[in-house]
Amino acid sequence: MDAPDFAKGGGLLPAIAQDAATGEVLMLAYMNREAWTKTLETGKVHYWSRSRNRLWLKGETSGHVQMLREARLDCDGDTLLLKVEQLGGAACHTGRRSCFHRRVTPEGLVTEGEPVFDPREVYGT
Repeated sequence: MDAPDFAKGGGLLPAIAQDAATGEVLMLAYMNREAWTKTLETGKVHYWSRSRNRLWLKGETSGHVQMLREARLDCDGDTLLLKVEQLGGAACHTGRRSCFHRRVTPEGLVTEGEPVFDPREVYGT
């Protein structure tokens, strides 16, 4: 198998973005063949936005672009691991470094870490 098997996921495969230097998991999004090809061509990570139903360059609004440093494919060819350099310091639309900033505890969710940017200033919401 030379390439991801986009047929398995109905055209969309999960793509996990991991900080190439630290190993921290930053986010999970989805890629279709177009996003995969554009990522390989440019070195900037592109995803398929399910909510907007279009190709999405990570950081196109915030400027917090992900530069691809390494791509890995799982044994079944239906999940991607992207080792990235996260420019601007934040991968999450909430302004935090990682989308996985909420830790589950017996008492409930605990939000960790301070936002890197104010999403209201960046996205106007």
